[in-house]
Amino acid sequence: MGNITVEKINESEIKKFLKFAFKIYKNDPHWVPPLFMDKLKILNKNKNPFFKESGEIEMFMAFKDGEAVGRIAAIRNDLHNKIHNENVGFFGFFECINDQEVADKLFDKVKNWLKKHNFDAMRGPTNPTSNDEYGALIEGFDDSPRLLMSYNPKYYLELFDGYGFKKAKDLYAYDIQNKEMSKNEKIKRVSEIVKTRYGINIRPVNMKNFQDELEIFKIIYNKTWAANWGFIPMSDAEIDAAAKDLKPLINPDLVFFAEVNNEPIGVVLAMPDYNEIFKTMKGRLFPFQFLKLYTQKKKITWARVIALGVIPEYQKKGIDGLLYYECLLRAAKHGIMQGEASWILEDNTMMNRGAETMNGRIYKKYRIYEKAL
Repeated sequence: MGNITVEKINESEIKKFLKFAFKIYKNDPHWVPPLFMDKLKILNKNKNPFFKESGEIEMFMAFKDGEAVGRIAAIRNDLHNKIHNENVGFFGFFECINDQEVADKLFDKVKNWLKKHNFDAMRGPTNPTSNDEYGALIEGFDDSPRLLMSYNPKYYLELFDGYGFKKAKDLYAYDIQNKEMSKNEKIKRVSEIVKTRYGINIRPVNMKNFQDELEIFKIIYNKTWAANWGFIPMSDAEIDAAAKDLKPLINPDLVFFAEVNNEPIGVVLAMPDYNEIFKTMKGRLFPFQFLKLYTQKKKITWARVIALGVIPEYQKKGIDGLLYYECLLRAAKHGIMQGEASWILEDNTMMNRGAETMNGRIYKKYRIYEKAL
C-alpha cells in the first residue's frame, strides 16, 4: 500500500510543484509541455492580477513513501461567487498517478480547505479561472491540445468519478476545416448577405495602436460573454497581462473587429497553434528555443479561435457565422487550413450553431466537475 502523505507547498517550492507534470506525461506523445515561465507567472502572487483582485490559491503535493505522486491546488475566487451568486470553491492544477487512494487524499485536502472557507461545493478543474485552462479532457485523447487548451490522461475520468464528482458542465471543441467549408456555397452566399444587410465592415487589429485596440476588445469581450455560465469578466490588469504575453505571437490577420457605422460590434481572436512548436521545447523558451517561434511558425497547420463574439444587440443575426467564415479565409492565406473553435459551452446554442454552420464537428469534449461539500 505504501504511506501516503499530502503536504502544503510554499512559494519557494513552486518549481517542484510544476515539474511534477513531467513525471505524469513523460511517455505521452500528445502532451505539450507548458512554458515553465508562463506557469510560474500564473502562480506568482506578485505577477498574476488574480491574486490581487479576487483570489487565493493553496498548493498541495502527495508523496508515497517519499516519492512525489500527485499535486493539486485549492482555489478561492470571490469574483466568481459575487457575479454568479454562488458559494463554490475550486480545485485546479491537478496531476496524479493512476491511484485512486492518492487522488482521494488530494481531493480531501482541497475539500477540507474549502470547508474551512465555508464553501458549499468544490468545482473544477480550473487553472485557476475560466479565463485560463479550463476543464478536464473527456473525449479526444488521440490528439495534442491546441494553444492554451488543457490535456490530461484518460484515467483521470475514473479518478474523478471514483471520488464522487458529478458533471457540472461540458465544453466543446470544434474541428473546422477550410476544405469542408469551401464545399458549401451556401456559407459564402449567406455570409455576403449578412455583411451587406447590416453594413458590416471587417478590419484587422491595428498593431501600431495596440493599446487602443485592447480597450475595444475589453468592452466587447466582457459585454458579449457576460451571460455565459461560469464567465468571469477580465479586469484591465488581467487583459493587459494576457495581451503582453500574446502580442508577440499575434498574426494581425487573425485578430479583427466587425464594425457597423464605424462602431465595433464583434471581435475575433484567433491564434496560430504555437503548441505545434512548444511541443518540442520541453517547457523552455530560453536560451535559444524562442528562435523556433520565428523560424518555424510558417509550418503551423492549425489555428485556434480563442474568442469570437458579437455584442447582444447584434446577436442571432448570422454575424457569428460571417466571422467564422472570415477567419477561415484569412487563415488559409497563411497556409493554415484547419481551425479549432474552443471552448464552447454545451448549451450555448448560438455559438454551437455557428460552428456547425461552418461544417464544424465536435472532436473534443471537456468537463467541469462538481461535488457538494
